[in-house]
Amino acid sequence: MASHPYISGPGNITQMIGFLRKNFPATISSETVKKYQVASNNESYVINALQFLGIIDEEGKRTNKGHEVLLLPQGQFEKAFASLVREAYADLFEIRGEDAWTLTKAELTAYFRTNDKTSEVIGSRQAGVFQAFSVLAGNEQQVTPTKPRAPASNSNSKTTKLKPSKTKQTDIVIEPVTVSVPGHASSRRDMALTVRIEINLPAEGSQETYDNIFKSIKANLIDV
Repeated sequence: MASHPYISGPGNITQMIGFLRKNFPATISSETVKKYQVASNNESYVINALQFLGIIDEEGKRTNKGHEVLLLPQGQFEKAFASLVREAYADLFEIRGEDAWTLTKAELTAYFRTNDKTSEVIGSRQAGVFQAFSVLAGNEQQVTPTKPRAPASNSNSKTTKLKPSKTKQTDIVIEPVTVSVPGHASSRRDMALTVRIEINLPAEGSQETYDNIFKSIKANLIDV
């Protein structure tokens, strides 16, 4: 059984503490949590978290210590609330010291799973509750780094230049020319000949290389 509190939405606990700072009834029960419309059907988890911190006792009655801390103004509240958290999570702070405040959710999950023999889901929820308490104590929440997403394609963005292929291919068409067939003058016939030449141009070639190729074609094929 988990010895540290957990809930699927730790923000419900944070919200409940916020309400109690404004008005702290003498007794807190599931019905009290329902009236605040917090953690629907999970009121017992909120009660358990408040009891774990010592804000209320096992009967749901507010404690003097919890009452004093929650009534403190902003600026003084954080330090006093941090003391409640250190005392409640004495096992964690005994091992990690002040570094416990800066542990990532993944690190906290691993700790609670090992300590309480809980599942991945419960351990993650326990970590979420501790981080919610940490934020109330004035600490920034640590986020487990994630891999950055690839930027989405945008049709309005500039066109990306593509790398040239190894070769460039082009078709050169020679217009029909009249060719005289050798033979007797009376039997001479005219023929129309169309020549299609396919040339693979090297991608690494310079403009001078391409010019020389076309000059050679013009000199040896077109002007015959």
